[in-house]
Amino acid sequence: MVGLGQLFLEENQRINKKVLSNGDVYIGDFKGELPHGKGKYLWSDGTVYDGEWEGGKMTGKGHISWAAGAKYEGEFSGGYLHGFGTFTRPDGSEYRGSWRMNIQHGLGTKQYSNLDVYEGCWKEGVHEGNGRYSWSNGNVYVGNWKGGIMNGRGIMKWISGDIFDGSWSNGLRHGSGVYRFSDGGFYFGTWTKGLKDGKGTYYPAGTKHPSLKRWCRSLGYDDVPSSFESRDASILNSVEVESQRTSIRRSVSELSGSGSLRGSGRIMQRTASIDRSSSRGHSARELIFNNELSSALSHISDDAHSVVLDTDRIAYEREYMQGVLIKERIVTAERSRKTKHKNKFHAKEAKTNSWMNIFQSRQSYYLMLNLQLGIRYTVGKITPVPMREVRPSDFGERARIRMYFPKKGSQFTPPHYSVDFYWKDYCPMVFRNLREMFKLDAAEYMMSICGDDGLTELASPGKSGSLFYLSHDDRFVIKTLKKAELKSLLRMLPKYYCHVGKHENTLITKFFGVHRITLRGGRKVRFVVMGNMFCTELRIHRRYDLKGSSHGRYTDKDKIKEGTTLKDLDLDYEFHMDKLLRESLFKQLHLDSKFLESQNIIDYSLLLGLHFRAPEQLKAVLEPPGATTNHDSFSSDDVGVSSQGEPLIPPTGLILVTHEPSSVNTAPGPHIRGSTLRAYSVGEREVDLLLPGTARLRVQLGVNMPAQASHKLLQEEGGPTEVELFEVYDVVLYMGVIDILQEYNARKKAENAYKSLKFNPLTISVVEPKLYAQRFLSFLQKVFPEPP
Repeated sequence: MVGLGQLFLEENQRINKKVLSNGDVYIGDFKGELPHGKGKYLWSDGTVYDGEWEGGKMTGKGHISWAAGAKYEGEFSGGYLHGFGTFTRPDGSEYRGSWRMNIQHGLGTKQYSNLDVYEGCWKEGVHEGNGRYSWSNGNVYVGNWKGGIMNGRGIMKWISGDIFDGSWSNGLRHGSGVYRFSDGGFYFGTWTKGLKDGKGTYYPAGTKHPSLKRWCRSLGYDDVPSSFESRDASILNSVEVESQRTSIRRSVSELSGSGSLRGSGRIMQRTASIDRSSSRGHSARELIFNNELSSALSHISDDAHSVVLDTDRIAYEREYMQGVLIKERIVTAERSRKTKHKNKFHAKEAKTNSWMNIFQSRQSYYLMLNLQLGIRYTVGKITPVPMREVRPSDFGERARIRMYFPKKGSQFTPPHYSVDFYWKDYCPMVFRNLREMFKLDAAEYMMSICGDDGLTELASPGKSGSLFYLSHDDRFVIKTLKKAELKSLLRMLPKYYCHVGKHENTLITKFFGVHRITLRGGRKVRFVVMGNMFCTELRIHRRYDLKGSSHGRYTDKDKIKEGTTLKDLDLDYEFHMDKLLRESLFKQLHLDSKFLESQNIIDYSLLLGLHFRAPEQLKAVLEPPGATTNHDSFSSDDVGVSSQGEPLIPPTGLILVTHEPSSVNTAPGPHIRGSTLRAYSVGEREVDLLLPGTARLRVQLGVNMPAQASHKLLQEEGGPTEVELFEVYDVVLYMGVIDILQEYNARKKAENAYKSLKFNPLTISVVEPKLYAQRFLSFLQKVFPEPP
């Protein structure tokens, strides 16, 4: 009997142990020829897995350790780290949370070797979504992440006690925000790449500031702060919850840094693909950070209001240019309330006068949907047609695409959630060729306007009452037209087509399509799609609409806000440019004015955008240092930030260098205007604009044009004292000729003034296109004087 028992044990061990020809060893349960159940696999390089198996693949709970020292304990599926588990690197860093096919994906907490800690959402191995990052030096960020970098709305609290709540981009403060200093002072304003940029208001400690709750909601933040120090206990518990699934695959070797999981090429080679069902069987739960994300400001708000001095209502309206304070004036709470009352009155008045009041709220939403449906249909229908030269018939009355879009759908149109409407597309072949001429890809055009992100409705910058929509990527502006404006565009379209084809550097507005929507009851809405010339990575600090007239061409100071388009009399700069750049500009302006004159076009403008650069001779007003970065979240050479986290001012504002196509973005776009320009200062060669610490940009006509702006010191008598810190600025210019469809309104206005004997310079020049062009160019020559 003893001999039989010994034979049984030897036979059982033989069955439960298998040695492969490459030296790998498996000890455990089998199902047929494949490991199934519990078992241990030892690779020849020293890697060991001990845990559950299913059909020849690691599936279930187990533990794996690599020869280099990395180890993982948790759930597996189909041979992948999949589910919940803990991964420890040889350097001591540890991740505990959800995995998806060898990738950190879902909710999890990671402690780095330098003792930094991140807890929150992950996507494909990087921080994505809501999360908290605590640096070892005591700084804390709670908010949104994208691609491993702080992006979106978030709160940063420094060890010094300073707190920032607002928008972030690429790891830097970028957009609207509020900064609370450790002494109790507040600054409400905007930032660009980590630096204060634009207008804002500073409230010293002990001064009453606006409602933080109202400010948050004005930016679209629904959550209300409570206490920054209170930690959400659910954060640590929720990291064990299964994450949402993706189909991304990576090898374990990418995570461990050494060693490899070699089953895919050996014992697991014959196994089927991973089971798509969750190993834990329950859905993901969203990580909620609202208590922390919105905690800082109400806490500090309560502190600030508790020490308000009723006798001290002084605040400071400030304007910054890339971290440099350029203007400041003292304001009081009483003045702010008065200004607010005025602004409300004007907003109400403008709303009453708008001719598009019928499309307020929900109907405006329907218009956007209709527009997207129509453009998707038109572009999809015309794109497959073979390219050919346009014919006279392509401009005629028959050159139209008409379609009915019932809500339930039809044989040719899909069902939709808008109202029934009729669609009309004008001169589709002409605009298809124009888009090709402007090197605009049809698929990109459709995705930009008709994608899921939708369109953004803008406030009208003029008196026409037109509606304006902006594509989600800022590349295209869509404007509603009056019937007279539509007729003007169609009348000039043949000559416009020839002009832009002959002059690639034209500054005249680029048109990409003209459409009409007819709603029930016969109401018609006409649209034109144009390129947005201010679609640029640089912030536009000033906008001017220049006609060369002094009649009514100023802006009421009470109406000037961030982004307001100013007029001729508001401009107190002269722009000094490179000799060749200026020659190219005025050569094209003469050609464009000649074309508009030939079409009897009047009342057009030069839309001018200015991006200011901080002068070399001034030092920045430095903000408190940012958080120390970590190797997983940030690069050490983040734009605009030093290695210590401090904002940097470039050593010089603008530098022209020889053009290198490989160093700049040469992809065409709706705001790009033709060829690269040549500059006299670099030997009459094509040039790029180098902005130290920021970017290298291709210089084109109307795009990325460098200049020096000389500030004319004008002081209003009896007005508030404003201290100008300097007189010369480095600027980057963006410009284009707009409002070329307004001649009907301008001519009517001039005729009425003439009949009523109200003569003025505007009336005389508007009647004659040639005189208008002369005045327009004469004014611009003063704005851009010839170099000495």
